Amino acid sequence: MRAAFVGKGGSGKTTLSALFSRHLARSGAPVVAIDGDINQHLAYALGLAEDELFTALPLSARTGEIKDYLRGANPRIPSRDAMVKTTPPGRGSRLLRLLGDDEIHGHHVQEVRGVPLMVTGAFDDSDLGVACYHSKLGAVELYLNHLVDGPGEYVVVDMTAGADAFASGLFTRFDMTFLVVEPTRKSVTVYRQYRDHAAEFGVPIAVVGNKVTGEDDLLFLKEHIGDDLLAHCDQSPYVRAQEQGRGHGGLEPHNTRTLEVLRAAVDARPKDWAAFQEHAVQFHLRNAAAWADEATGQDLATQIDPGFRHGPAALTTLR
Repeated sequence: MRAAFVGKGGSGKTTLSALFSRHLARSGAPVVAIDGDINQHLAYALGLAEDELFTALPLSARTGEIKDYLRGANPRIPSRDAMVKTTPPGRGSRLLRLLGDDEIHGHHVQEVRGVPLMVTGAFDDSDLGVACYHSKLGAVELYLNHLVDGPGEYVVVDMTAGADAFASGLFTRFDMTFLVVEPTRKSVTVYRQYRDHAAEFGVPIAVVGNKVTGEDDLLFLKEHIGDDLLAHCDQSPYVRAQEQGRGHGGLEPHNTRTLEVLRAAVDARPKDWAAFQEHAVQFHLRNAAAWADEATGQDLATQIDPGFRHGPAALTTLR
């Protein structure tokens, strides 16, 4: 199951992504965390020390090689140059199992305090003024498009802040999207934007209140969020101590229960591979018409394999 954490910048989505990933990993569940935020702080939120290095390669550093691997023997994709971030898998494509023995997991996963982590990669000097961050996120979208995750397996993605998460089709790649909302009017405004965009595409969301300091904060969230409010986290001395590099016992009981509620919500979602593939095709056609046909000089609608059925049964085509 795939879970994304989104929200206003500073709402605590990276912190909750880390807490949820650690919660899953400590239970023994297979999990991969992915840092898809431009600020690339998830490794440190997971516990990487300031003087430690994250040495696994960023996904965006090997986008071409990732394309070559994933297209496999798919006759509809003749080269990496013909493959764009939305290109869906077809017969002959290489599909992935979570933490499988393949070159993508082999090159790009590093364990941080018990959590396997992949990172998109930060902006560098050559990107400034000439590229947007979504060009780097294309590697994440390709990974998720070709991943077949099974029951009890989890992918947790810390997404870009605010409604900017809707600037690509990546927002449709998840079984559940957790929208982290502080008890402030600005954060509620981002919630309303995200709620309306998600409803347009049938993307399930649930709101997690964060940094709640008392009853007034909770009443504010209930008033403005209503039934979308799934659970909330109290202001956490444990999290603050971790952010300051101090030890402080364990996470508070209420906040631990909130993580259990989030897992139960993810587990309760039905895995709809047909809808997943339908969304992938839909956004591929949108991108083809908007820019990708012109950029590649090809009719990318021909990459869609009408005989392909995504999901566990398709793993028989894995090569």
